[in-house]
Amino acid sequence: MAKKKGFRHLRTCVQAAWTFLSNCYAVGFAEGKIYTGPLKNICFPGLNCYSCPGAVGACPIGSLQAVMGSWKFSVSLYVGGFLMLVGALLGRFVCGWLCPFGLVQDLLYKIPFIRKINRFPGDKVLRYLKYVILLVFVILMPLFVVDIVGQGAPAFCKYICPSGTLLGGIPLVFKNPGLQAMVGFLFRWKVAILLVTVFLSILIYRPFCKYICPLGATYALFNRASLYRLRVDKNQCVNCGLCAKTCKMGVDPVKTPNSAECIRCGDCARACPKNAIHLGVRGKKNTTIKN
Repeated sequence: MAKKKGFRHLRTCVQAAWTFLSNCYAVGFAEGKIYTGPLKNICFPGLNCYSCPGAVGACPIGSLQAVMGSWKFSVSLYVGGFLMLVGALLGRFVCGWLCPFGLVQDLLYKIPFIRKINRFPGDKVLRYLKYVILLVFVILMPLFVVDIVGQGAPAFCKYICPSGTLLGGIPLVFKNPGLQAMVGFLFRWKVAILLVTVFLSILIYRPFCKYICPLGATYALFNRASLYRLRVDKNQCVNCGLCAKTCKMGVDPVKTPNSAECIRCGDCARACPKNAIHLGVRGKKNTTIKN
């Protein structure tokens, strides 16, 4: 039992450490300014708003939209290559371990004394919504909904992203009186989306990751083929079903060990009484999370 708790705490510590490293520009929070140094040209793997005062790197989804929406549009080999490389190596491990907004949702879900919702009608259909958002708001709208000079807007960041509102919009508005005077319907709309996301995150495990996040949708496309993956030893498995009951993302690891919804959190491996579930690099001996 101690090892189980220790591994769970390890994941939380890794999430917190990565969140700090991704947003360690303290001057930005103190002065309400965005860091614009050379590190901002580097994409970080998780959903981390470019406009966050503390962010020292760029969000890959924001970067992709910036390329798509530019009036001098060109295919970004860097951004596209970055997403494919991270996806091919890790899949949705990024969602489970390296995404700051994933940590926010995890902490909200841990709030006690509130009945949690595990499954509800429409859950399976809603899982496809994140792919629609990826296609429409991240790719098509920046390409085709343009201004008079042919410049497209980062539609997902502008109209939806609650992570950007929490980590970027609110801190900047709080520290800048000029921005406070300019706050209008769009900012209030984004705050409303954030509040709904916060409320749902208390009741449902990672609703943003399950239904909305286009970055999670991108990495999900690589989950079945990623180098780091989940394996089930059928010789040890006794089909007790504990892994499926434990998974808060609604995955049955025995049937679909590398489902597009799996965030590689390791909960299923910890729950397995026979140590039949392993996480590790494809083609090498996998790491077992023992009870």
